[in-house]
Parts: sequence; structure tokens; C-alpha cells
Amino acid sequence: MARRLSPAIALTAGAAIVGLALSACGSNSLSTTPGASGSTPSVSQTKEANLADKLPAKIKTAGQIVVGTDATYAPNEFLDADGKTVKGMDVDLFNAVAQKFGVTVKWVPADFGSIILGVNSGKFDVGVSSFTINAERKKQTNMVSYFNAGTQWAVAKGNPKKVDPDNACGLNVGVQKNTVQVDDLAARSKKCTDTGKKAINPIVEQAQAKVTADVVSGKADAMLADSPIGLYAVKQTGGQLEATGKIYDSAPYGFVLPKTETDFAQAIVDALKALDASGDYKKALSTWGNDSGAISDFAVNP
Repeated sequence: MARRLSPAIALTAGAAIVGLALSACGSNSLSTTPGASGSTPSVSQTKEANLADKLPAKIKTAGQIVVGTDATYAPNEFLDADGKTVKGMDVDLFNAVAQKFGVTVKWVPADFGSIILGVNSGKFDVGVSSFTINAERKKQTNMVSYFNAGTQWAVAKGNPKKVDPDNACGLNVGVQKNTVQVDDLAARSKKCTDTGKKAINPIVEQAQAKVTADVVSGKADAMLADSPIGLYAVKQTGGQLEATGKIYDSAPYGFVLPKTETDFAQAIVDALKALDASGDYKKALSTWGNDSGAISDFAVNP
């Protein structure tokens, strides 16, 4: 990845893991506290009246979009060194979208598994947290596609356990709770037991930072995560991890909105198209080294 490491993790590999653990704790302690995106944005936008007219009345009145995010998923959304400022690729991109509507964003760190419920209950206006678009989530919400990611495995440097993602039977494998990789790992484990081999032992953690730390410490033999997150973890641990195997099962990420907000969802599509036409969409991604995941077919519930 091309981005510079934050001060909390750039000093040593050991400090990196401390920073990861603190990030996870910080997210939990701020689960009901808004985090402001105070980092310098990669792109700046002006309000477009035709988009602003399509905002739901609640957001127009408040002048802000309340966004639920699991701020433990660097480089997409994570806490800065101050333990409360939410930053990352998704943050920069959605802030730019909000500017097109002439409103600000109130970033609220939350447990990943609670965000869709929060969107549907009205606690959050939108969920922005690297949500892979799938049939089950589309049944519950409207999802606006904005990025493409797959799954990447990572292991300790040199792959001492000779981990093969297609034959990980009997190994301890880390994964973040409530992600699509949990189901992926369960399916792989079933293939093992169906052929008489040992099951994969999943080590499921609340925060991706803890999953990464488990692999570095040796508690887990490997981990799997969304490709930008897995590759970023390799970078931020100072060479203690390496990617293994190819990226697979690529699918779009989506911003999450209530099922009733179809017009607002389509307006977000239009805002993304405008950002793409100006070149600012790819600029926001490239700031975090993720321009390879750019899409051009933004859509509601693709």
C-alpha cells in the first residue's frame, strides 16, 4: 500500500501491535460517541442543488448525515492516533459524497454486527463500513455499490506453517466476527471434515486489529480478510506478515441505507458518478493505495 503509516504504528513492529490493540479498545469505548473526521480530506467538493433537493427531510433539517461505522478496519475505516477521529478510504469517499449534498457527516463508531440494525432503526442514516453486497443484506437494506474487493489470506513472514488457503485443515485461522469471511472459513472447514480431515479451528475476534495481532503473535496460523484490509495489515506490521494465495471472490462494497430510502440511495449513485467524472473518486481511493478496486458501474442493489 502507498499510504504512510500513522504515528501510532510506525515506530516498530512491536509498537504496531500495541497500536492495533488500542484501536480495538478505543472503538468499543466509543461505541455511542461520534467520531469526527478531522484528517485532511483527499478531495473537496461543492454542493450540487439537484442532489441536495433529494435529501431526506431528517437530514436536511439536521444538516448532517449520521453514519455508523466499525472503525477497526484499516485502511478503510479506523481510529486515528487520538483514539476518536475516524479516518480512512471509506471516510474520505463518503465525506466527498456528503459535500455534494451540502451537508456534513457525523461518524459514529459501532460494532460491525449492529450497524444494519442501527440503520433500520433510525439510529444511523447510513452505514459505511466495507459492507460486501450480498443477497441477504439486500433483503434488509438498500445498498449503493462504490468499490470492489475480494478476500486475501495472510500468514507470518515466510509462511512457517506452509499454509495453503485451499487446504487449511487442522489449522488455527483468524477472522473478524460478522464478516463474509466467517462463512467462507466454515465452508472450507466442512470440505475438510467431509473428506475425513481435521476441521479448521476459527479464531473469531471482534476487531480486525485483534485478528492481525493473533497472526503476528502465533495464536493464529493465518487470517483471511477483505483484500485491501489484508494487504494493509501486511504493510502495517512492518514485514511480520505476508500475503499468501490469490485474491478471490471479488464483490462490490456498498453504502447501507434503509429500505425506504430508494430515492436517496439513487442520489448517492449520482453523487458518485459526479465524483468519478471529475477524477475525485479515484483520487480518494489512491490516497489509500486502493485505486485498483475502483468501479464505474455505481448502482442501487446491483
